[in-house]
Amino acid sequence: MLVWIIKELELKNVKLRAGDQLKVEGRILHEAKGFQIELGCDEDHLALHFNPRFKDDTDGAVLVCNSKIDGCWGHEEREKYSDLQRGSTVKIVLKLTGDVFEVEMPNGHVIKFPNRHVLEVITYVRIRGDLKLTAFKIY
Repeated sequence: MLVWIIKELELKNVKLRAGDQLKVEGRILHEAKGFQIELGCDEDHLALHFNPRFKDDTDGAVLVCNSKIDGCWGHEEREKYSDLQRGSTVKIVLKLTGDVFEVEMPNGHVIKFPNRHVLEVITYVRIRGDLKLTAFKIY
């Protein structure tokens, strides 16, 4: 039996618009420091950087959302959150609504982050870090 362990998925030249959704499923590694789900135009132009961190120097377990333009990070929005656990299986759904990104967590909690750069089309998706990706779907 062949088993793939994907620790990074990068998609270029996709066309996601308001109304589209991404479903990410995986297992958080037991020694995880964190993982990221990023949406934008390329790695230097991110409309959404979604980054659960399991041991942040400032806040401990925290969810960080941010954006990046021309390689420069914006202001981080941080939310203490302990529902994501190392070693657990997770399903996260990202919804593009146009002016806001909605991230539905495994327990149903929704995190909202503004589309600061007013990107109408997302052409770049990257998932990386300490998450063993088991399923990915765009719909």
